[in-house]
Amino acid sequence: MAILRMGDLDLAGKRVLIREDLNVPIEHAADGHARISSEARILAALPTLRLALERGAAVMVMSHLGRPKEGVWTQEDSLAPVAQRLSQLLGREVPLLRDWTDGVTVAPGQLVLLENCRMNVGEAKDDPVLAQKYAALCDVYVMDAFGTAHRAQASTHGAIRHARIAAGGPLLMAELDALGKAMEHPARPLLAIVAGSKVSTKLSLLENLVGKVDQLIVGGGIANTFIAACGYPVGKSLVEPDLLDTARRIIADAKARGAEVPIPVDVVVAPEFAADAPATVKTVGQVASADMILDIGPATAQRYAQLIAAAGTVVWNGPVGVFEFDAFGHGTRTLAQAIADSPAYSIAGGGDTLAAIEKYGVAAQVSYISTGGGAFLEFLEGQELPAVAALKARA
Repeated sequence: MAILRMGDLDLAGKRVLIREDLNVPIEHAADGHARISSEARILAALPTLRLALERGAAVMVMSHLGRPKEGVWTQEDSLAPVAQRLSQLLGREVPLLRDWTDGVTVAPGQLVLLENCRMNVGEAKDDPVLAQKYAALCDVYVMDAFGTAHRAQASTHGAIRHARIAAGGPLLMAELDALGKAMEHPARPLLAIVAGSKVSTKLSLLENLVGKVDQLIVGGGIANTFIAACGYPVGKSLVEPDLLDTARRIIADAKARGAEVPIPVDVVVAPEFAADAPATVKTVGQVASADMILDIGPATAQRYAQLIAAAGTVVWNGPVGVFEFDAFGHGTRTLAQAIADSPAYSIAGGGDTLAAIEKYGVAAQVSYISTGGGAFLEFLEGQELPAVAALKARA
């Protein structure tokens, strides 16, 4: 990919501004104590920060946290807990600078964290004046926050356009390389798993993938709409009646190019959406009016597992059932294990997908796990991410 990479640059003595995604969940206790409940994004950024320090750079790290009101500082939206954790992980003090847009004092071999960039007026609207201030802080700007690459904001897009030198960081480039391998030069067959509550929320994704994949497995509430589109009863399951024709068109489009959208042959139903609801396996033709479909059935899961075993590339976005309830997690567990056992190149992304991977302990067997939610989906939809487009233009 035609993007200048941070790893190819001489950073010795240079002022380097790195945009990371350190937007981690923080729990604030009544006594004022803050606890980071998942530090995955911090851990993912560490190799980039260590590399910049090893290369002798003066490192400034920029990130957002939550959705603060621009121009207003609040303790709840402060990156202070992140600075504290970075200090522990890097084994060095990481100062948090609150007012930094007009200048930062940092020496080669040092690293500072800049306070939540979304507190800066003009950040969300990609204000060119603010972007120029960001760019003026550094000799080299590094975009390493894939999770925000789909947002055209001052810290993720404008700064790239105005910086003296703009490069992609190791984490961002690893994401783009992995997605490119899966979608642009895939080993065949290419199989995609797309699941979620509604077809409408992932319609662009489904329409883009159906023209590229060899098999498109749909799951969750999305599968219910496809089941209904094929003339089967779905009871009181979540379904989108106005998208039945769309589902039929997607199935027909796949068939026209020799691809397949396999429809479940059996499902797991319950009378209500609850962890303790009795689970019953039924064929798709047996679903009653009082039934709610909450998972794919064992025969379907086995069929999908066979497709995964034969695939050359697997792209996974979304659990195929309500896996949070163990009674309705068999389908997702079966597919997760099939991906783990498969020799195929596999890439997974999305919050619920990552939760399923963690629950079933298969992270080490997935070829690449994306750190970006919205950016991951937009890439799969065929959209060009603003940050990526800006980096390409600069290269």
